[in-house]
Amino acid sequence: MKRRSILRGLLPLAALLSTGAALAQGDWPAAKPIKLVVPFAAGGTSDILARLLGEQLQSRLKQTVVIENRAGAGGVIGADAVAKAPPDGYTLLLGTISSHAINPALQPKMPYDAAKDFAPVMLLGSISNVLLVGAAQPAHNVKELIAQAKAKPGSLQFGSAGTGSSQHMSGETFKLMTGTDITHVPYKGSAPSMQDLIGGQIPMSFETATVALPHIQSGKVRALAVTSGKRTKVLPDTPTLAEAGVPGFDVASWQAFYAPAGTPPAIVKRLNSELAAIIALPEVKAKMEGLGLEYTPNTPEQFAEFGRAEIAKWSRIVKEAKVTP
Repeated sequence: MKRRSILRGLLPLAALLSTGAALAQGDWPAAKPIKLVVPFAAGGTSDILARLLGEQLQSRLKQTVVIENRAGAGGVIGADAVAKAPPDGYTLLLGTISSHAINPALQPKMPYDAAKDFAPVMLLGSISNVLLVGAAQPAHNVKELIAQAKAKPGSLQFGSAGTGSSQHMSGETFKLMTGTDITHVPYKGSAPSMQDLIGGQIPMSFETATVALPHIQSGKVRALAVTSGKRTKVLPDTPTLAEAGVPGFDVASWQAFYAPAGTPPAIVKRLNSELAAIIALPEVKAKMEGLGLEYTPNTPEQFAEFGRAEIAKWSRIVKEAKVTP
């Protein structure tokens, strides 16, 4: 009798909560402005992309979209804030390979579960990294660079934008797949890494294609190969590492949209649909390609599957390469 009384008491509360959730979902996004968190500093690829898409979303949804930069810890700080936000569609994240694949594999303690604490919305595109050498370096192709590294193990260093970045992990994957001993030199961003490569302080580096392009065009550095599985439109004449002598090499950075776990599926589906329509606009497509992003249409389910595969991939690489934070 007591149990039945408790259950009867809970029924009105459950009905109220269900009605409230339905109203919130049905009214979305009319209730209040949408916050799009960028877990990196202003001015970078993620920030530029967020502002481009946010402006278009604002127009299509008839609601203000506020961009909030919450940088730190390779994207972890901003991503954690979104993971703990109410799952009502009003707090979103522009996440990356760093926040959702590399750091979960690299860091022993994460404040969130990349696979369980987010609702994947859409993979926005991938960006290839480039294997670069300084203009004065003797290697003019990947095979010559590998031979140089194996002739004197430990004598070469590669620069990256920082520990846990896609550039760093491109280098670790290169070492693992070529059996070379090359020392990682982490920098606080792409700019100082490129500066030292141009100046001859480091012999080689991995960098995003868009950042590297003007320096390649000026002749200050040489591009030996791109890290993605296929050639990039930004550097169409540069071979992939697989083509250049490292079969199976495929590493690309990526950008994506997430919502907190528990966000109503109808809102996630609506966001995916709106983003697909936005990316199809000629002016948006052109700007994304200018950032080096290569987009393939995908559903939330397809993106979720991709995310799980990326986490498994980087967990394996981090373990096999014995990479530590």
